[in-house]
Formats: sequence, structure tokens, C-alpha cells
Amino acid sequence: MPTLPDFKLETYFSRWEFSARYHLTASDAQTTAVSELLDLADDDGRRRWETLALGYTETRGLPALREEIARTYDGVVPEDVLCFAGAEEAIYLAMHVLLDPGDHAVVLTPNYQAAETIPLSICEVTGVALQEDNGWALDVDAVERALRPNTRLVSVNFPNNPTGAVPDLAAWQRLVRLCDDRGITLFSDEVYRGLEFDRPSLPQAADLSDRALSLNVMSKAYGLPGLRIGWIACRDHDLLDRLERAKHYTSICNSAPSEILALIALRARDRLLARNREIIATNLPLFQNFFDRHADLFEFTAPQGGCVAYPRYLGAEGVEAMCTELVEQAGVLLLPSSIYRSELTETPTDRFRVGVGRSEPEEALQHWDNWLEKRA
Repeated sequence: MPTLPDFKLETYFSRWEFSARYHLTASDAQTTAVSELLDLADDDGRRRWETLALGYTETRGLPALREEIARTYDGVVPEDVLCFAGAEEAIYLAMHVLLDPGDHAVVLTPNYQAAETIPLSICEVTGVALQEDNGWALDVDAVERALRPNTRLVSVNFPNNPTGAVPDLAAWQRLVRLCDDRGITLFSDEVYRGLEFDRPSLPQAADLSDRALSLNVMSKAYGLPGLRIGWIACRDHDLLDRLERAKHYTSICNSAPSEILALIALRARDRLLARNREIIATNLPLFQNFFDRHADLFEFTAPQGGCVAYPRYLGAEGVEAMCTELVEQAGVLLLPSSIYRSELTETPTDRFRVGVGRSEPEEALQHWDNWLEKRA
């Protein structure tokens, strides 16, 4: 097996995520206590939880959970769903099932590192950058130019991590058609879907194409990363069979308690997503006011979707030094742009990721503000 590079984000988090006092770069929405989640359970969910036996579960996922997942799509049935131990397992296995050494893949940047480094460990990969100067717009023409006769995969992530960008509907539909017309599999990471602000959610790839894969997870928009429940929806059952066989070599099956809690959460998804959108809507003016007060140091644009943003740092010492000194001296954790450096395209070196989905960020922002004032 090819050796993968260090996962820069996780390496950075292993140093700081649980030791920093203020986690101001979280990529997930506000989480929920088990007691709060159980309060949302219907009678069936409560019965399943109270009578749960801790045995092995079905490799493809609890049938009732797959049925509930299918309800989050327009044209997907439970047989089109395969559950995984979080989104990372799904990405890893999908890339290995979909790609062979003689293939070619196209990956949008900036991105979640695994979307780039796993394909790179298998085959040739071309990066296509979102248009930074155009609100991180999707450039479908650039994707088309990057395609080759042996291109097997186009991998995208919307709403995007770390930029919060959401493409317009016409561009999105054109990309799906392009992949279908060329016989290319579209792998669509949709883990922030449901947290859009000024626009409706995009149609999911698995609804638009019978060969596309839609990735989702309980971690991000739902704010339940501790469950470690993700899934791929795809109407190509031969591909799902191959993914199932690959999963036999990794997690085999999901955690039984996590499946029940995920089922309860998805049955209450409208309330959970509405709560998380409200938290973000409350937070965004706080972040905007903070960055406005320090307009000489930052350029901030609110995300179009999701709960992360990618501001620019204008200070002379650079964003890497700012992030390092901030966490060491004030205990406020951000992710510098080096975490998102791509091997495939030029990526910004003056940006950092900030999370806007956690409740009550005021204290962290105040400590950041105080730190900046001391340095002035």
C-alpha cells in the first residue's frame, strides 16, 4: 500500500484541539448531549435505544437508519445507501474502489486533505482551484479542460470546507451533466448541506445522476461527530456492492448505539438543522463586528453555507506566525492556510479557517481581541 503523507489537519489538532482553551476553528456545528438527543426521540426511537443489544450490526447499516437517510434525498431509496464509520472511512474506501493506478482524477481545491492525498496515492490527479477572486466560484470550464480520456473521477465539496462557498445552481447542474456525458463518476462531499444561508440547498448529486456518489455524515451540519456515522448514497448498486466488500476490511459494521442515536437525530433533523442555522445566524454578526474592528488586519466574508469561513490575514508577520502566537499566548485555536496547502494548485498563503457554528463564541473573540490590542 502506498504511504500517505501526514494528515496535516489532524496532526495540528492532535497538538492543540483539546489543549487550547478556545477552539475557534471547529468545523462542526454545535453538538448535542445524549440526554438532549433522547428527548427528541419518537416512541420507536426510544424503544430501540432502551432495548438495544450490543451485538454486531449489518455492514450496510441499520435498515431503519438507511430508510431515514434515504428520506433526506428526492430520488434515493434505502437500497441506495451504505453506511460507514464517519465520512473519512467512506472517502478512503471510495477512492480505492473507484480508482486504479492507470486512471486520472480531478479534485477541486482548497479541500479536505483526504480528498486530494488519497487519490494522489493511487493515480494521476489534476487540481482545479475555486476562483478566489470571484467569491470562490466553481469554474466548470476549468474542470472540463482538466479532463482526460482516462479521467474516472471528479471530486468536489459543497458547501466547501474551508471557504464556505456554494456554487450557483446552473454551474452545479452543468458539472453533473459534464460528468455524466463523459462517463465520469462525480464524488460529491455534501457534509455541510442544510447550513446554507442566503440560498436553498443544492440538489444532491445522487438525485441528479444515477452514477454519482453523495457523501454525508452526522458530524458537520448535524453537529454529532462523536457518533462516527457517515454514508454514501449512490444508485449504482454494483458500485455499492464493491464498497461493501471493501468495508469488510475496515470497520466491518457501525456502532450499534451510534446507529440508534443517528436514527433519532435524523428523524428530528429539521429541528437540529434549524437550531444550528440559528446559532450560525447569531454568531455571524459577532464575527463580522470583530473583523470590522480590525479591518487593518483582516478581510472577512461570511460563508454562503456550512459553518466555516476562510478570512485573509493582512499582518506583516504572516498568518502562520499569527496563528501560532495566538494559540500559544492566548489559547485561541485557528487553522492557518498551510493546513490547506495543495500539491495540485496554487493555494492562498494568507488565510486561516475560523468556525462559526459553536454556541457563545464571545469569550474566545474577546481573548483574541485583547491579544491583538496588546500587540498593537
